[in-house]
Amino acid sequence: MIKLLLLLLSGAKLGKLFTTGGTMLISVVAYAFIYGWRYAIGFVALLFVHESGHYIAAKRRGLDVGAPTFIPFVGAWIQLKDMPHDAETEAYVGLGGPLLGTVGALVCYFLARNYDETWLLAVAYAGFFLNLFNMIPLSPLDGGRITAVLSPRIWLLGVPVLGAAYLYRPSPMLLVIALFAAPQVWKAITYRSDSAEGRGYYAVSNSVKWEYGLYYVLLVTFLAVMTHDVHEMLQSLRSVKGV
Repeated sequence: MIKLLLLLLSGAKLGKLFTTGGTMLISVVAYAFIYGWRYAIGFVALLFVHESGHYIAAKRRGLDVGAPTFIPFVGAWIQLKDMPHDAETEAYVGLGGPLLGTVGALVCYFLARNYDETWLLAVAYAGFFLNLFNMIPLSPLDGGRITAVLSPRIWLLGVPVLGAAYLYRPSPMLLVIALFAAPQVWKAITYRSDSAEGRGYYAVSNSVKWEYGLYYVLLVTFLAVMTHDVHEMLQSLRSVKGV
């Protein structure tokens, strides 16, 4: 009986491994048809690093969390089986992804500069850009989860940013994000700090708000600078090759 139980448990663990590894492989194949194998592997690896940041942060706070799952041209996510008990924990888990994801993009950037690999520089750019996009202060994006520690009303600032992104480059994924964000926008509009939720879930000290606010501003600034600089490098390389 004990052997059977252990076998079932090991099977469940293998199932999670195959879910993550299998969906990663499917994503690599899908991206490879458009961007090539090297870029596809690097890009999916950065998605994995980003989601690992969330996973590690959730585990550090004692939350039960599932392994990452990937969908081509949509992204990846981890399933939180235990939801955060307060806004500070939600911000901590939300920050983990962009923070580790930025580190991963930086590794690609330095490797690209050292070995003069354009495709790796392109992977670094994708990493910086996607982490920057995720920092839009609108739930369910990571930026919304981080800034919620300040106030859910911050999400209203993310609405014009998402709208501008759609006008600049229309995408069905942006419409999907807007659909998921709509209830959160209404929550931001109707939010009151003296409500039960405001006095409970969102009751955070000013020092904690300042701390996460500083983390957010510094990370967004760094990602914006790196996204711009790496984009300019890629444009310069393309123009040289064009000549």
